[in-house]
Amino acid sequence: MANPIPNLFRVPELKSKILFTLMVLLIYRTGAHITTPGVNYQELSLVFAGQLENSLFQVYDMFVGGALSRATVFALGIMPYISASIMFQLLAAVFPTVEKLQKEGEDGRKKLTQWTRYVTIVLAALQAYGYSIFLQTLNNGSAVNTPGPFFVFTTTILLTIGAVFVMWLGEQITERGIGNGMSLLIFFSIVEGFPAAAVTTFEALTTGLIGPFKLVILGLVMVGVVAGVAAMTMAARKIPVQIPRKVMGRGRVREGQKSFIPLRINSAGVMPIIFAQSIIVVPGTLAAFATNLPFLQQAAQMLQPGTWLYNLLYALLIVFFTYFYTSIIFNPVDLAENLKKQGAFIPGVKPGAKTADYIDYVLSRVTLAGSMYLASIALLPFLIFDWFSLQTFFFGGTSLLIVVGVGLDTVQQVQQHLLLRHYEGFMKKGRVRFRGRQRYM
Repeated sequence: MANPIPNLFRVPELKSKILFTLMVLLIYRTGAHITTPGVNYQELSLVFAGQLENSLFQVYDMFVGGALSRATVFALGIMPYISASIMFQLLAAVFPTVEKLQKEGEDGRKKLTQWTRYVTIVLAALQAYGYSIFLQTLNNGSAVNTPGPFFVFTTTILLTIGAVFVMWLGEQITERGIGNGMSLLIFFSIVEGFPAAAVTTFEALTTGLIGPFKLVILGLVMVGVVAGVAAMTMAARKIPVQIPRKVMGRGRVREGQKSFIPLRINSAGVMPIIFAQSIIVVPGTLAAFATNLPFLQQAAQMLQPGTWLYNLLYALLIVFFTYFYTSIIFNPVDLAENLKKQGAFIPGVKPGAKTADYIDYVLSRVTLAGSMYLASIALLPFLIFDWFSLQTFFFGGTSLLIVVGVGLDTVQQVQQHLLLRHYEGFMKKGRVRFRGRQRYM
C-alpha cells in the first residue's frame, strides 16, 4: 500500500473499472471532435478567437474542451446536466418539496435524479436551439454552409441527443467506473488543452518572449500553487463532538466516543468562481453583438481581464457567492438537530439553538478564509500575465481548482479500492484459521 501505482492493474475489479472509465472518456473526447453537419468550423474558430474572446461563450467552451468553438455533436457537453443539478440545489432552499426529497434517502435521491434528467433534456433542447440560431448570425452566416430552418431543426436535434448521450456516459462512469463521471468529463475536457498550451509556452521560449530563467521561476510557481491548492482543498476546521455512553438494551452498553465535524475551508468548491465569472463576462458578451451601443463598448473595455476594476469586482463577486453557495449546501440548524437526536454534543456548548449558533459562527469565519483563497486563485493568472509578460497561458484558477479537486477525489476512491483489497488479502492469508466446519440450518 506504500506505492499503490503498480497494484492498479493487479486487482481485477479495479482494473476493469479503470479500463471502462478510460474507454468512456475516449468515446467522449472522440465525439467532441466530430463537427456538426453544415458548420464551417474553421470560420467559427476564428470568431471565437476574436469577437467572442473573454465572453460567456469562451467560459462555456473551456468546460466542454473546445467542443463549442468547433460546433461538434457534443458541443453542449455535460453542462446542461450540471446546470439542472445546481438548479435543484438552489430550489431546495426555496421549495420544501425538493428539500424533503433530499432527506428521504435513496428513494428521494432517485426521484430527484429522474427530475434532473428531464430538466437536462429541456435545457439541452433550449441551448441547442439558441446555439443553432446563433451560428447562423455569425459573420452574416459565413459559419454555416446552408442556413435555414432545416439546419436549425437538425442541429437542435443532434446537439440535444449529444447532450443526453454525454449525460448517460457520465452516469455509466459513476456506476461502473471509477470516480465521479460528471466531474471526470469536465476534468479531461480541461486537461486535453494542457499539451497545446505547453507547446505555446515553449514557442514563447524559442521566440524570446520569455527567458529560461523566467520559465524556471514560472515552473516553480506552478508547482507551489498546485501544492497549495491541494492542501487547501483538503483543509478543514474540525469541531470536536462528544457522543455519550448509552445503554442499548439487554445489558449492551455503547461506550462514549469522541468524533468531530469537519468544516472544509473551501466548502463551496469551484462554484463561486464559475458564478462570478459568468456574471462579470456579461458586458463583454453583450458588447460583442451590440456594436452600435457605445456604453456597452465602454463597459466592456473597463471590464477587460487584468484591469483594476475587473479584479476588484471579480474578487467581491467570488466572496459573495462563496457565502451564498455555502449557506445553501450547509445548514447549521439541521446539523445541530441531528446531533441532538443522536445525543451528541459539542463540549462547552448547549445542544439545540446554541449549537447551531456556534457552528454558524465557526462556519462564517472559515468561509471568509475560503473566499479569500478562491479570490486569490482566480486572480493569480492575471498576476502571472503581468509578472512574466505572457499574453496567454493555461494556468487558470477555475481549471486548476477543478483539475486538483477531481484528481484528489479520484485518487481517494482508487486508494479505497486498494485498501479494501488489502484487508481481504489479510483475512484470507492471516494466521487465524477455523478448526472445523460449521453448518447453518
